[in-house]
Amino acid sequence: MNKTKIIDFIKKYTMILVLILITAFFAWRTGGAILLPMNVSSLISQNAYVFILATGMLLCILTGGNIDLSVGSVVCFVGAVGAVLMVNMGVNMVVAVILMLLLGLVIGAWQAFWIAYVRIPPFIVTLAGMLMFRGLSNTVLEGMTISVKECTTFVKLFGGGADCYIPDVLGGGSINMTCLVAGIVAIIIFVVAQLRSRMNKIKKGYETEKFAPMIVKTVLLSAVIFVFSLQLAKHKGIPSVLIWVLIVVIVYSYITSNTTVGRYFYAVGGNEKATKLSGINTNRVYFLAYLNMGLLSALAGMVTIARMTSAQPTYGQNYEMDAIGSCFIGGASAYGGIGTVPGVIVGAVLMGVINMGMSLMGVDQNMQKVVKGLVLLAAVIFDVVSKRGGKLIAKD
Repeated sequence: MNKTKIIDFIKKYTMILVLILITAFFAWRTGGAILLPMNVSSLISQNAYVFILATGMLLCILTGGNIDLSVGSVVCFVGAVGAVLMVNMGVNMVVAVILMLLLGLVIGAWQAFWIAYVRIPPFIVTLAGMLMFRGLSNTVLEGMTISVKECTTFVKLFGGGADCYIPDVLGGGSINMTCLVAGIVAIIIFVVAQLRSRMNKIKKGYETEKFAPMIVKTVLLSAVIFVFSLQLAKHKGIPSVLIWVLIVVIVYSYITSNTTVGRYFYAVGGNEKATKLSGINTNRVYFLAYLNMGLLSALAGMVTIARMTSAQPTYGQNYEMDAIGSCFIGGASAYGGIGTVPGVIVGAVLMGVINMGMSLMGVDQNMQKVVKGLVLLAAVIFDVVSKRGGKLIAKD
């Protein structure tokens, strides 16, 4: 492998390599504690909202580096309304879930209208939303905490801690066989998808990577999935919230990479004027991005109150920063038009590993924020500098 190929490989898999190095560092510094089955499971449960919100945030960023600052407040507001419906008003769980999702869509449509059709900058609209929905959350909850522990079905369905795990129907004793089998099935699906994708590209005459590197990558990722499944199987199995995360990741990965609508997001971010001249309704693309963000914020709201088994006026604070940071760290461009859902998930996992690793090391909360800020800045600097051909200082 020559020098050029090595550089290309490093550029392509930078964040994955960084994730491996940082995980190894914390494994060393914590005496392997971060790799314990309990902590692997906690990593999923505690960061489920990040995976969900970051996936939606990616679509906003793709349209031209736009962001949504209101998601944390929307998470809190939707969770507050859901708790009031289920606990104070005795509304059926299914009806409450539908109403929460509809509320998320209404909020998304409200903000999307001003952004897409009136063309008010997304920063301003979502900043206003952040203030509005935080205030409405306090109003709905009257400054109090509402417990949803009694809503056991809801907590088990959307939660990610305590006893919120998929039952081990295969009965493996100390090893959760259902989790292990699910991991093996996931590997089979992944391998088949990789081979099928390669065959389709060859059939259509598209450029494909060489067979040997593809095999190595597939084997390595399959090994990661197996080890991950094994670690979960040694604890309590599959957290119920992981199912929701997987659904979101799979659906949006397909949308962004295999549908016409998905390609529109990249086109608008790459060159909005050219996209508009080609006959694509760019206003509708913006509208869909922020409408979708409202829907996923509602799902994140349900996941949050289910995991915490309560609704509080303070929930959702800084959630938008975690989502935005995960996108940029995961390879999304600050200028839009570049980014993938798998990359965003890598970024979210990296943020989660940093949070958990520093917590296990006993690092002060304020210093944790400093480190996360530096990591985010480094990721954006890497993106900007690489677009200039490696030049740090911009020319006039």
